[in-house]
Amino acid sequence: MKATSNDQLQVLDIQRMDFALATLTHKMASLPEIGELLAVGQRLAVVRDLAIAAQTQISDIGRELLRSEADVEQVVLRLEKDEKRLGDGSTGAKELEKLQHEIGTLKGRRAELEEIELEIMMRIDSIKDRLNELRIEEGVLNDQTRDLTSRKELASAELQNKIELISQERLATANGIDKSFLDLYEKIRSGGGTGAAALKEGRCDGCHLAINSVELSRMKSIEPDEVVRCEECRCILVRGAK
Repeated sequence: MKATSNDQLQVLDIQRMDFALATLTHKMASLPEIGELLAVGQRLAVVRDLAIAAQTQISDIGRELLRSEADVEQVVLRLEKDEKRLGDGSTGAKELEKLQHEIGTLKGRRAELEEIELEIMMRIDSIKDRLNELRIEEGVLNDQTRDLTSRKELASAELQNKIELISQERLATANGIDKSFLDLYEKIRSGGGTGAAALKEGRCDGCHLAINSVELSRMKSIEPDEVVRCEECRCILVRGAK
């Protein structure tokens, strides 16, 4: 294939722009804010799950507290009734002894139930404290998410602007190159390698390997518009590039 020296130099410019575009695209996809947002988002999900679990615990223990309060209330009512009977003096000696024993038993039972009630209330308070800590952390994580999102969008916009400018320049440059020659470049580049590279000091600037002396002599002897390719990486070798 033949291509003018200008087209060959232009396709080398295209290669430089493609490398710049690939670098910018990779940079956009690997912004530090992306990883930080992922970590914050994962922690936020955990915190929200823990908060839901804590709220569920509070609800469950709250029902347990209601049952405990009902148990205490029943004992208190029974105790008040017995103490009233004891106080009105209407009971006989035998019944009085039995009543006093029952009152003592009820007081002991009330003390046990009130201790259980207090323990339940302390459990609820502990979980409420933990829930409050989780809500504070959630607020901090939400602030971090907003800050990171803003920084990511700003950085992405700057990179996208550079990508668009280079893309416009690439399009303008490509429009001035012979289509068949440009198609060859695109085909080579689509294979994942370098599409075009300069021949510098007897080396391919794409794979950075030295060209053997026989091939180098052949390249020097053929016309400037003859398209040559690196024997190692198969990219288009552009002679006369600075």
